[in-house]
Amino acid sequence: MRLCASPSLRLAAAVATAAVVPVVAPLSQDTAHAGTTTPPSCAAADTRSFPLATRIRGGPGSYEAGGGYGTWYIDLTNTTRRTCAGIHPVVVLVDDERSLRPDQPQLDFYDGSTPRPVTFETTDEQELVGVLDGSGFPGFTVPPGKTVSVRLRLALPSDAVAGKVTANAAVVQRRGQDGDWVGESNAYRFGIGREGEQDTAEPEASEQVQEAEAAQETGAAQETQGVREAGASQEAGTAQETGGVPAVPSGTASPPASGTASPPGSGTGAPDDSSLALAREAEDAGERARELARTGPDLAHGLLAALAALLGVGAGAYLLLRTRR
Repeated sequence: MRLCASPSLRLAAAVATAAVVPVVAPLSQDTAHAGTTTPPSCAAADTRSFPLATRIRGGPGSYEAGGGYGTWYIDLTNTTRRTCAGIHPVVVLVDDERSLRPDQPQLDFYDGSTPRPVTFETTDEQELVGVLDGSGFPGFTVPPGKTVSVRLRLALPSDAVAGKVTANAAVVQRRGQDGDWVGESNAYRFGIGREGEQDTAEPEASEQVQEAEAAQETGAAQETQGVREAGASQEAGTAQETGGVPAVPSGTASPPASGTASPPGSGTGAPDDSSLALAREAEDAGERARELARTGPDLAHGLLAALAALLGVGAGAYLLLRTRR
């Protein structure tokens, strides 16, 4: 027999083997039962595995407190070549809050078509243990290589605390005043709830999320509007300072007014090389005329020469400007 197992299932097996119920009923019509004699053990002494592969299946994911029954099954599969008789599954219920009382779970198992109630006992660890047994029930018989499916139904009263519950099944073979632990199931986990709790909680959470999103969008819109108003105020102040004309940033050349582009060589633009040359020639000619007037033997001749030079330079400048235009 396998050595490793949970404390809850070991306790369930101990409780089941200690509870001896007399066998007085005949075989059930739908389920094979053990006889009145002590059945041989179906667990071999030289094996470390359970002879009955046990599985819980088909249960609902949640039960409504005060609601109807939920149906599930315990499958017992005999993996040996011997008949396993006097088989009693033991259901163990453990709720996360440790608030479930032994009188609250309403569990029935079917002996053929007849439902039989299961009585639960509590342990020091607040675990509930219930043996599938009863007056006149000798246990289930599982032939070699076959599977017997035990049907159960479970309901919970309206005062059951909402939470999560884990169900397991230990399987015991009753043999007279003794018994063997011959199987262990998987865990079946389900919830206990109340009608409308989840439906009312979800809309409230959704409304809170929507309100938060609306507030966030409103704040963002207000912040954007404030930025726009500040920008408009700044532009208005700048326009007033510049007389209605947008200010030109520092270091940027001002564009010329429309229709006032200066032609090359005019006084509004920068002087070119030709204009500079004419100015220098006029200055040189004037300087020569003044020198002649100061040092020449004949003042009249000097004045005439200076005037002729100035007239020549002026005519040249005039012709140059006419040519460019």
